[in-house]
Amino acid sequence: MESQVVHWLWWIVLVGVVAALPVMYARAQTESSANKVAVVVDYRDLLQVSSTKGEPEAFLDEQLAKLKEAGVNGMAVFESTLQELSWAGEVEVYTATEAALLEGKTAADAGNNRTYVMFTKPGDADTIRSMIDWAFKKHGFDVADWSYEGQKGVSIDMGIDDAMIRPMQPNPLEMDRLHAAGYQLYPRLSDRFSPYDRDEMKRWIESFEKYGVTRVLFDGEGVPGFSEPAKNKAIENLADLLKEHGMGIGAFENMKAPTKGLSSLAKDLDYNVVRAHSLSDGELAKLTVEQLQDRLFLAVKDRDIRLIYLHTLALRDSVKGKMTNPLEMIVDTLMGAEKSDDTDDTIDTSTVSEGTVEATALEREVGFIEKMSDFGFELGVPQAFDVHHAPAEKALRGLAMAGAIALVALMLGLFAPALLLPVTVIGYIGAAGLYVLAPTLMVQMLALFAAIAAPTVAVVLLVRKIRERRDAELSNGRKLGAALLLFVKTSVLSIAAVPLVVAMLNHITYSLVLQQFRGVSLLHLAPIALVAIYVFLYGSGDTVIGNARRILMMPVTFFWVVLIGVGAAAGMYYLTRTGNAGQVSGLELAFRSFLENTFGVRPRTKEFLIGHPLMLAGIFIALRYRWAMILLAMATIAQLSMVDTFAHIHTPLAMSIIRVLLGLGMGIVIGLIAVGVWRIIEKTWGRVEKYALDK
Repeated sequence: MESQVVHWLWWIVLVGVVAALPVMYARAQTESSANKVAVVVDYRDLLQVSSTKGEPEAFLDEQLAKLKEAGVNGMAVFESTLQELSWAGEVEVYTATEAALLEGKTAADAGNNRTYVMFTKPGDADTIRSMIDWAFKKHGFDVADWSYEGQKGVSIDMGIDDAMIRPMQPNPLEMDRLHAAGYQLYPRLSDRFSPYDRDEMKRWIESFEKYGVTRVLFDGEGVPGFSEPAKNKAIENLADLLKEHGMGIGAFENMKAPTKGLSSLAKDLDYNVVRAHSLSDGELAKLTVEQLQDRLFLAVKDRDIRLIYLHTLALRDSVKGKMTNPLEMIVDTLMGAEKSDDTDDTIDTSTVSEGTVEATALEREVGFIEKMSDFGFELGVPQAFDVHHAPAEKALRGLAMAGAIALVALMLGLFAPALLLPVTVIGYIGAAGLYVLAPTLMVQMLALFAAIAAPTVAVVLLVRKIRERRDAELSNGRKLGAALLLFVKTSVLSIAAVPLVVAMLNHITYSLVLQQFRGVSLLHLAPIALVAIYVFLYGSGDTVIGNARRILMMPVTFFWVVLIGVGAAAGMYYLTRTGNAGQVSGLELAFRSFLENTFGVRPRTKEFLIGHPLMLAGIFIALRYRWAMILLAMATIAQLSMVDTFAHIHTPLAMSIIRVLLGLGMGIVIGLIAVGVWRIIEKTWGRVEKYALDK
């Protein structure tokens, strides 16, 4: 009965895998539907840099031209502030004391703590005044007329520190300037105006359309209207306005905290969303031109990023004793660093001057723009993915889910054969019920369990096969052939989970990382632990309880304490490296860059350098030595890593396939070398033993 259940479960797994293939193809079509990338600079930062120069206007014009030539095609415009207007030369801002002294009075005559604003450009005064009037009255503060020697201005009933950072509408004067310079504009909106003003937001969005805006970004902790009560439907109103005017949104990756309301807004916009990657000023200061190029290229190629966002803030460098900024570094990154006879690879990012950079080079290295173009991407206005669906996709995904449940049941059956049938029945009934109550939770749980089950089943079946064949007398050549065949079979079985996981998580929200594959740490730990349990407790001539009792009764020596400690430390380090938040050393970053530049796609180190060679060598050794089974448990890291590669849904499917195949190929080569080294060690040890016996 049990064997018949196993037989039918494997057929269900096979049907699920085959059914998932059209869904995988549809996802690949989706990922290839948008290849335009925007390179956007933070315009507020650019204004701040210009304010540190002797001639801000001339510097700003020069940098806008240089950045445009380098490949920057977009500028991010924030909700304006008095600080920003001051950097732009539109206003002078004074405290009450400074205003009193300006008028020839004494500080004691100030009599208040108001903020005084003088308009420095008469032609722009009406526009600036209307911005200030609406914003500060919205914030709940009075705005009154003020002037000095015929120059118009206003006084605001609040202290200067607070007034300088209060948001207003994005400055239309600067938007005119940037639009005329040929830049695509990306307004950054916030939830700092309360309550949400539908009429004002409509006016803003209509004005954005005049500048050809196709996408807005967000600033602060939430999208506009997020803090409003749900009954006000502020987010729905914002979505309607954006859709009416043909606009989508951008979503930054790796935010410290998710932007509140973004997922709801994205859903209301039918997922007209592009992923954006931002580099802070601190990060730019630590990178070389080559490292920055690699980072931007990987973001576009490996993570479906379609908007690169660059900060240019001027920083105070106490070591050099001056203000520095990364503008020249950005130009070199995008265009390629200049070549010259004495060019050093390290680029000084602080050498931006108000004049033009002296051209000492005849040509440039390959820059990010050219590198991106060679890979099939082009500079332009980014578009959201055109989502493709397989015919009868819901039915195909249902079959994939059935296959995943069967795979999980097979895994549990390896450890408790008597429970295989009831576990299978309960699994299908429970999954159906959970799908009705919480479909997203059910799909995520099933994807995780299937991802755990495939490598576990593959390696456990490998252990069984080796135990069956260990007593067979095989020549080294036949043993190597058997090891290669078993390695390939095991890897194919592990990868069986990939179509199932991809099909179950085939929704645009996973590609945009609005939802994520859950349980990465468990995926990286469970298969290794389960295989180790099977190796130690199953199939060793005793019952599971008997084997467990024998292990627990073993004397605890200093060697075992040290070994357990080292293993625990290695396990903790391994878990800290999983997911997107793991820390990577500078040496490893250099190694990763080398692999990327050499192969075009970087295979995962834990696969080609650790797990696959260990698996191949472990199989070869385990065909003769029982103790080598522990190597197979350790080598499970590569089998689960292959599945985990495809759990990164924001990585293009084609890229994941190439990465896994490259890891397998390189792993086999290194594994064959490891087998050769083992044979040398084995022969040498045999000669040493023989010599010792002869003595």
